[in-house]
Amino acid sequence: MKFSIVITTYNRLNLLKRAINSALNQSIPCEIVVVDDNSSDGTQEYVTTLKRKLSVTSEKTIVYHRNQSNLGHSQSVNAGVSLASCEWIKPLDDDDYLAPNCLAQLNQAIKLYPYAVICSSQAKQVNEAGEELTITRQVGSQPIVAIPQDDIHYGMLLEMLPFGTPAQVVFKRNIFLQTGGWDSGLDTNFDDIDSWVKIAQFGDAIFINQCLAYRTIWPGAYNHKISFQKRLETNILIKRRIYDCVSSKYQAIMPSFAAITRYLQLHWSLAAIKQGKISVASKNAIPACFCWQAWQLLINRVSKSNAYCNSLPSHSPALVKERVQMFD
Repeated sequence: MKFSIVITTYNRLNLLKRAINSALNQSIPCEIVVVDDNSSDGTQEYVTTLKRKLSVTSEKTIVYHRNQSNLGHSQSVNAGVSLASCEWIKPLDDDDYLAPNCLAQLNQAIKLYPYAVICSSQAKQVNEAGEELTITRQVGSQPIVAIPQDDIHYGMLLEMLPFGTPAQVVFKRNIFLQTGGWDSGLDTNFDDIDSWVKIAQFGDAIFINQCLAYRTIWPGAYNHKISFQKRLETNILIKRRIYDCVSSKYQAIMPSFAAITRYLQLHWSLAAIKQGKISVASKNAIPACFCWQAWQLLINRVSKSNAYCNSLPSHSPALVKERVQMFD
């Protein structure tokens, strides 16, 4: 087996069942690692019973690990990856789920471009009833887009490369371990993006223009418990880390980090307004609204994304050969 699906959970058994079922319904064999962050809702009994049933009836295997105390999301992910045995890790939060062809499509893309260390796809954002709200935008016009390492961080910095939530992403296990895993100081607050930034320093990336996962948008999501101000501050911290990783080939066209900061203040001000948090919005919008470059970043995001995608080399045998020579 090539893929381990690492599912982290805490006291959300009904949602966990859906996530596990989506893993069991994958069209290719896989390992499923469930990390239980010391739940008290019957999760242990359910998973251990299911594990016994599958041991004789399925080509998929379940590994169950229960934290001895509540350690948080980041440490649970790290525990799951450590226990996994496969080359590629597909992380999955318990309130999200996968399309049945998710791993098969990821496998095809990785075969086409074997020197990637991280791969992402489109995902649909759904409500609690499973109704579609939005979908991750495409990257370029091809079904599969290969992104050389030199181009990844610039794309992430200006949000032209939507390497988003765990449901969208798969990464190489050995590279993840080499980076030290998820930072528990960022628990549920950009801890995933911080990890993608670190992993992307070690190789190329792939983006698949196809919906392979579903992310639930609901009030019970962990990040909804974090204040807008804290999320803004952490977003600025992560952008600083991305900024420092951008290849020198982009230095001449890079916006200043001050402009990036003002752009983020605009972004989170608009998000706060949508939720009626006017005082929070005004606190950040007032200094940001006078920065023209921040408005340019906000307004031109789509057009810049198209230009960025057009600048990427097309996938071809010659490109694969070039990357093989670079990494060998």
